[in-house]
Amino acid sequence: MNRWVLVVGALLLQFSIGAVYAWSVFGGALEEAEPWELSKVRASLPFTVTIAMIFIGSYLGGRLQDVRGPRLVALIGGVVYAVGILLAGLTNDSGDYWLLILGYGVISGFGLGFAYIVPIAMLQKWFPDKPGLITGLAVGGFGFGAVLTSPVAQALIDADPDDPTQAFLPLGVAYLVMSLLGASVFRNPPADYQVPGAGGGSAGARPAGKEYEQGEALRTPQWFLLTAILTLNVTAGIALISQAKASGADIAGLSATAAASVVGVLAIFNGAGRIVWAAASDYMGRMPAFAAMLGLQGVCLVLIPHASNAVLFFVLAAVVYLCYGGGFGTMPATAGDYFGVKNAGAIYGLMLIGWSLGGVIGPVVAAGLIGDDESYTLAYTVIGIVALASVVLTLITKVPRDRRSSEPARG
Repeated sequence: MNRWVLVVGALLLQFSIGAVYAWSVFGGALEEAEPWELSKVRASLPFTVTIAMIFIGSYLGGRLQDVRGPRLVALIGGVVYAVGILLAGLTNDSGDYWLLILGYGVISGFGLGFAYIVPIAMLQKWFPDKPGLITGLAVGGFGFGAVLTSPVAQALIDADPDDPTQAFLPLGVAYLVMSLLGASVFRNPPADYQVPGAGGGSAGARPAGKEYEQGEALRTPQWFLLTAILTLNVTAGIALISQAKASGADIAGLSATAAASVVGVLAIFNGAGRIVWAAASDYMGRMPAFAAMLGLQGVCLVLIPHASNAVLFFVLAAVVYLCYGGGFGTMPATAGDYFGVKNAGAIYGLMLIGWSLGGVIGPVVAAGLIGDDESYTLAYTVIGIVALASVVLTLITKVPRDRRSSEPARG
């Protein structure tokens, strides 16, 4: 099989499950629709539960795909994710809030995590010569998922603004079809696989080093440091993402429709960041890349509450989205450098607890600090300072001694 066909399948799968990042469109509608009229905290909770459930799904999916292969796991994850979205589409008002949490939050979040880890682990095995770039592409579709979903979801909501959750029904069907088509081509390379055109070996591949088992990785300080870096990068970026539509309206004065359109455009930077930063980390090193991502997010978050100009708001938010996505594109390759790719599904799948932790902390802290008084300056300044302080972790995180021959340039 041409290995690039697998990349196309991975992008299709990730595009469908990445639509989760369009939640701020639904959250804003649930605050305004008369049958719902949810507070900011309650409106953000389904998204928070979704992100929290990703870790459970990715942990189990990562372990299973290392044993049973990628296709089965990705197919199951795609179906479970779509079923959760369809259940959310059956809700009608605040009395059905529990079903919204169960469907969109618990079920779709589990399916999302179950499917998400598969193409990341699989493509690292097919592309040992392009570790950063390929993991960036593997998750790039996830970041682009909201690009199409945001305006489509807004159009569906506008068709019946008193029943915003009806938009989940056609979207759920579309996600199911895309997930099944993408996952159907998944497979691991044969045991004797060599990179095409590499002659007798895998030109450009990571040099041989110790291949860590999951238990061995967990006994190293590096696993915890990398997980902490991922957690803090997620916390910073997702704090803005969860409030993107409201922030655009309240800070920059955008209309609801314009703010939804901005959310969709910003998602391009989320997806692009996964590819750009991952590829850049192959040359500048993994930890310097993470230092830059955390530092840039910190500065931009501190400045955003003062960006009353719509253009300035967009530029600052775009940088945050770019760096947030970059963390997901760069960390799988980083984990491969530190622990090897043989058990990448299990090791990185467990590391995604950082996504769930950050996905809970960021939106909850942002919503709580912003509150009904719209205290954006307090919220984004606090989170921005935390991101800036987190740069220290990138300075003390080093590749394990028995993997240092695998380390990319200055990483």
